[in-house]
Amino acid sequence: MSANAAADVSVISDSELPQVELDKIVVTATRTPTKTSNVIAQTRVIDKEELQRYQGQTALEVIQRQPGISYYGNGGMGTVSNIYMRGYDGKQILVLIDGVRYSSISTGTAALNLLPTDQIDRIEILYGASGSSIYGADAMGGVIQVFTKGNNVKKSSFSVTAGVGSNNQYLYGASAQLATDKGTALSLSASHNEIDGINATVPSNSFSYNKDDDGFESDNFSIALTQRINEQLLAGASALYSKSTTEFDNGAAPNVYSDQEIGSAQAFVDWHYLPGSSVKLQYGHSIDKIDTETYQSFYDTKQDQISLVIQQQLAVGKGIYGVEYLNQSIDTSDFDVDDRDVTSAFLGYLLANDQFDAQANIRFDDNSQYGDQTTYNLGGAYHFSHSLRVGASYAKGFRAPNFNDLYSPFGGNADLKPETSDNYEAFVEYDTALQTTRLTGYNNKVDDLIGYVAKPTPGNPWGGSSENVDKAKIEGIALTSDWELNSYLFGGSYDYQQAKDSSGGANDDNFLAIRPEHKSLVYAGYRLPSLDLRAEYQYVGDYYSNPANTDSQLVDSYGLFNISGNYKLNSNLNLTARLNNITNEKYTTLPGYNTDGTNFFTSLTYNWF
Repeated sequence: MSANAAADVSVISDSELPQVELDKIVVTATRTPTKTSNVIAQTRVIDKEELQRYQGQTALEVIQRQPGISYYGNGGMGTVSNIYMRGYDGKQILVLIDGVRYSSISTGTAALNLLPTDQIDRIEILYGASGSSIYGADAMGGVIQVFTKGNNVKKSSFSVTAGVGSNNQYLYGASAQLATDKGTALSLSASHNEIDGINATVPSNSFSYNKDDDGFESDNFSIALTQRINEQLLAGASALYSKSTTEFDNGAAPNVYSDQEIGSAQAFVDWHYLPGSSVKLQYGHSIDKIDTETYQSFYDTKQDQISLVIQQQLAVGKGIYGVEYLNQSIDTSDFDVDDRDVTSAFLGYLLANDQFDAQANIRFDDNSQYGDQTTYNLGGAYHFSHSLRVGASYAKGFRAPNFNDLYSPFGGNADLKPETSDNYEAFVEYDTALQTTRLTGYNNKVDDLIGYVAKPTPGNPWGGSSENVDKAKIEGIALTSDWELNSYLFGGSYDYQQAKDSSGGANDDNFLAIRPEHKSLVYAGYRLPSLDLRAEYQYVGDYYSNPANTDSQLVDSYGLFNISGNYKLNSNLNLTARLNNITNEKYTTLPGYNTDGTNFFTSLTYNWF
């Protein structure tokens, strides 16, 4: 579907990391471990401590609460969903698992609703289009990278987890980590999650309404292995696999379901031939398979990629360059064409110090379907003081047409061009020992958006095809502020966004669907070595769910109050609990589809060290 994206796997030696306690380290934004205080683009790091608060849930539940992201869902856990980042659609957001491109090449979106949090060690979010010139296509809105559990094992341990929740949810799993003095680190993890779910549709949605609950169950596995061969050479591999069944409403029968398999695997060799310089060879493979018997629908998509990435420490800054190859294939009876290849080359420069930060990247992608595309970005920041930083950037982005766009029997068009974008961003950041606050402004222009154009004929009054006819303008501001005063944590985020159609047609100046103007979150927490409590309130402003912005498709604003906590009962036993939607807010994310009321999940984990 697009250019290859083999990012660095989060297996980072201590000698590589900038030795600053207060700064988090991010890999996705630059392709090399970098302090967040030196990164130009806005980033978000969700570490394993924060993920612990989302036991029994999926990556979607974690990501949808982050700044700058909106979403909708067609019911409970595992049902059809989509996310939007800074006004860009899920098809325009690149998702990686351990550096491997992960998505369905038919729809172009990644099934975040199927990725279990208990198999994830860390999530990094890169906002904006700078990822296009680093990873290739589909990063116009940003990049989300998921790192599987066990990628940074320090000591041997074993744990078992059991949890229960609302709607008859049950979770059980086990994990084991092994670390030897020979440089071997191994992690194995498995879990089972099941829930009766909720009734996905409401009676007014008469086409698909059934009053039965729609359940979900999944079996999940992950493995990570690294071997330190010597001081310079590291080899490793990791994989994540999930097999699930999701029930949904279709109006014809009360028990309709789809079976899905998703996963990703990668292997690498990383040679650090000089301090700060390395050569890394990586192979990756990902799958997205869905089988829905009711509709006799079957899609089996695969992506294989190989990359060679060289990092060279320079007298001033660091150079990053390499080549990549990607093959995408699909097994289905719906399309005449079933695969494509992308060959890529890229070059980047990174400067990060106490006075100046700079990043420049250029990338060339040659796609066997639509030809070549060149993207680039340039950004810089100046430290006025140890705490105050100001910066700006420009990035060129693009999205490759997915297989549905190109070959669907219902309007596919093999002559489509990639969507393109121009993205401008500026920020002010104030960072001290007590807090980090950032104000970001962005202005994006999107051309050649793919839309459906009706072309009725006497023999086919519903005829039409996909065309590069739409345009959009997206602008907004994002404010984030996180504080830590002794054991107390508090902060929040606010996003104001104007994402509008600028095509000049019937929907010109209308809001793009599922893009609220206002979104905010405030939180307060208390943290001790044995206790971690957090309360949060999330507000989502009203928005339209269709391009025509009709009143019947207006989704009303809503606010959700949640609390979560972890408590170490003793040195081996840990209790985790979460209570969502405490006020039992009645809300929807898409007209015609239900959401859950007050719900909870709690689990116990026993660890052997």
